[in-house]
Parts: sequence; C-alpha cells; structure tokens
Amino acid sequence: MNPSPQSGPRTLVAGVGNIFLGDDAFGVETARRLAERDLPGHIEVVDIGVRGVHLAYQLLDGYDTLVLVDATARGEVPGTLYVIEHDAGGSPSPAAPTLDGHRMTPDAVLALLGILCAGTGGVPPRRVLVIGCEPASVAEGIGLSAPVSGAVPEAVRLIEELLRDGEPSVVQASTAEAAT
Repeated sequence: MNPSPQSGPRTLVAGVGNIFLGDDAFGVETARRLAERDLPGHIEVVDIGVRGVHLAYQLLDGYDTLVLVDATARGEVPGTLYVIEHDAGGSPSPAAPTLDGHRMTPDAVLALLGILCAGTGGVPPRRVLVIGCEPASVAEGIGLSAPVSGAVPEAVRLIEELLRDGEPSVVQASTAEAAT
C-alpha cells in the first residue's frame, strides 16, 4: 500500500494466481513489482494469489475501479499482454459461483461479489479491467517462463499508463520477441 494521502476514486489492482503453477504466477509477480512503484494514494495494489473469496470481500470496502492481473490463455504467443474490459453492467449468472478458496477464476470472484453486494447493499466497482498475459506453461513448478517473465515489466508500464491516463495505448501487445 502507498502511504500518500488518498485523492480521487479508489482503485484496487489485484494480482491473482498460483505461484506453484509456473506462469500462473504472472499476476502475483506483476503486483509485487507494481507495489514497489510510487503510486497515488487512491491506488491500492494487493497480491491476492489464490484467495478469491478474500478479494470479493475486500471489494465490499468500495472501489471505483478494479484491475485484475492474471495469466490469461487466449491462444496467442506466450508473453502476449491483453487488456480486457469486463462488462460490469452484465446480468449476473443465475447459478451461484463455485466457491473454492484455493482456485477461483476472476469471473467467479465477480459473481460472488455480485451476490455479496445484493445481500449487503454494497456497490461493485464501476469498471473492471483484466490485464492478462498469455502463459507458456501452468504446469506444477515455481518460476515464470522467459516470455512471461519478460512481459512483467511491460505489464507494469501498461498498468501505470492505464491508471494515469484511463486508457492504455495498446489493447494487445506481444512481448515474446523482446523476451527471446
């Protein structure tokens, strides 16, 4: 967390993923590096890891924007970064989210948040973005692959730009060439 005074709408940047599954740790590592940066006081960076239920409850504290950082397999070259705008106004799923304290997808976290907000009168974030990175491997093992490791500094830059300007200059960027 940044100790500077809070000003502006609250933003939560949450790194999610499992450090024991290779590139799934992308979000955790990116959040760790981003937390070392000098950010305005209204921006909070947290390493959520695999604690999706914890994230849903934390969001009840009231945030205008949520930026989820996670490994995101979409079929591109490993190390490719994505900016995905989540449809926060979409209708909630009629089925209850699967609650697995050790493995909740961002969609399950947001579904749980919707249920919690309905029950408490809370308000979900107005805007939800996912900063994703194409993984090379999410097999058991500790450590990021070279392409995903090379994408982390670019993801930090992209998130800082997004938080500063509101819109990133790229929607999809491949860092695979730079990482090899």
